[in-house]
This record gives sequence, structure tokens and C-alpha cells, in this order.
Amino acid sequence: VRGDVAQTAHPPRVSYDPRTPNRNQIIQSPENRGNLTYQRMIFGNVSSIFNAAVDDDFVIKNPCRARSVRAPKKDTPKVVPWTAERVEAVTDALPERYKITAIQGAGLGLRQGEIFGLSPDDVDFLGRSVAIRRQVRLFTNGSMAFRLPKGGKSRTVPLPQSVALALSAHIQKFPPVAVTLPWDTPEGKPLTVELIVTTPDGKALSRNDFNRYVWGPTLEEAKVERTSRADGMHALRHYYASVLLDAGESIKAVSEYLGHTDPGFTLRTYTHLMPSSAERTRKAVDAALSSCAPIVPREAAK
Repeated sequence: VRGDVAQTAHPPRVSYDPRTPNRNQIIQSPENRGNLTYQRMIFGNVSSIFNAAVDDDFVIKNPCRARSVRAPKKDTPKVVPWTAERVEAVTDALPERYKITAIQGAGLGLRQGEIFGLSPDDVDFLGRSVAIRRQVRLFTNGSMAFRLPKGGKSRTVPLPQSVALALSAHIQKFPPVAVTLPWDTPEGKPLTVELIVTTPDGKALSRNDFNRYVWGPTLEEAKVERTSRADGMHALRHYYASVLLDAGESIKAVSEYLGHTDPGFTLRTYTHLMPSSAERTRKAVDAALSSCAPIVPREAAK
């Protein structure tokens, strides 16, 4: 017995009221038809009921977990990247010590923890590349540790000249500081790394403190309304991806630079930002045929 449900040989007959909407009517109602969040809630509740039925031996398996059954997709809003003007306004509004964080996000596509964990040893100014080897991880108890980037692997991203100049100027004005943190977990082996960005007293940046005392006030000063998490530092990463895609960079390359394990995820996230192929096709054909003899009669061209 689970709860107040008694096991009987014959379940009690339930009267049907035609005025009561059935499951399909609820899900397909005009106000809920396009609400994937609502549909996922219904699906989750039904699946929980079947799980309880399996535990009480009423059914053998939960049909919601069958391969032939697809759960409603997560209602994920499309990424709307910041404009260049907004990125510039936020960068200008940041305190001088932390302006470089916006440039690292918008110019290298780094995650927040990767920005906090970047060392001058990771920057190859001559080879014009940056190795993303670690992040600063914040744990629920407030402790921090160095850890591999998300996905558990390092990567290398191109170093644009503008970002190289900004990094060089920042390093001259705010010399890197050696910071010691445990590796991977709060109990991990201590590791000392020179960091490009630290607190004024030479400590690693905490995500929570930075967001509360630096990023939030900066958005207010730049007159950027923070309506959701989309306006966090991750917005700079989305901006980076949008710039690359607009310039015609491939999804595979963008995925590698962002550190995504699956290029399909990159495509699903940013496909709506990719420029139309129609105009690129016209330009490609025109460029290929520009040196050829005219293939359109002059009469038709007129």
C-alpha cells in the first residue's frame, strides 16, 4: 500500500463527467498548447505516478520511460546576443581593474570561471593563441579550487591582436599575482598559479562576490536592465559566438573555441544567428564567374 491507495482485486468504478476536460484537452488547450514547460510538468507528474505504481507492483514498467515515448522538449529561449554597443558600454562601466574580464569574455569566448583562472603563462603572444587549461571553481560552502574547464578538457583559442594588446596593457598596470588553491576539490593538492585577474588583496575571484559587487553595479551604471541570467557574464560568450558566426566561421570551429563537447549543441544554440546562405551563395557564384565570359546575352541583361 502506498499512501491511501488500497490494493483490491477490482479498482473502484470511477464516474465520468463529460464536462471534465481530459488529458489531451488540457495539454492541447489554446493557453497551454505551446507551453512546453507546462507539458513537461504534466509529463513529469504522470511519470511519477507510474513510478509509484511500479513500486507497488501495479504495473511492471513505467511506460513514460519506453524508447517509443518522447518527453516534451525543454522550452529553451533563443539566445539574443548583446550588441557591440552594449558590450562597449559594459566594458567602459567596469572598474579599471576588471575591464579585462569583459574583453576576455567577448574576445576569447571564455566562461566566467575560465576568465578568473587564466594565467599569463597560458597566453602565447608570439603564437597568437591562448590555452584554456583551468577554471576557478566555487563550491557551495564558499571554498574555491582550480579545476579543468567544463567538460574536463583544455582547449586552445585564437588570440586576436586587439585582445593581445588589452591583455598586455592590463598585465603592465596590474601585475599577475600568484594564488594558491587546491586542485579539483576543496581537499585537493595545493596548486599555485599566477592569475591575470585577482581581487585587490591578491586573491582569486569568487563568482558570487564578483556578480554581486562588480557585475551587478556595472550593469546598472551602463543602464543595462538585468532581466535574467542571460545578462550575466555569459552574455559576453554569446556575443563572441555571434561575431564568429556572422563572419562565416564554421559551427565546428565555434564549438571547439567555446569548449563544447558536442558541435550539435552549438548548432542548436546558435543556428538562428547564422547568416542566410542565400547572399553568400550569390557572392560565391559571382566571384567564381567574374573572370569568365558573360553567360547572359546583352539583350537579356538590358
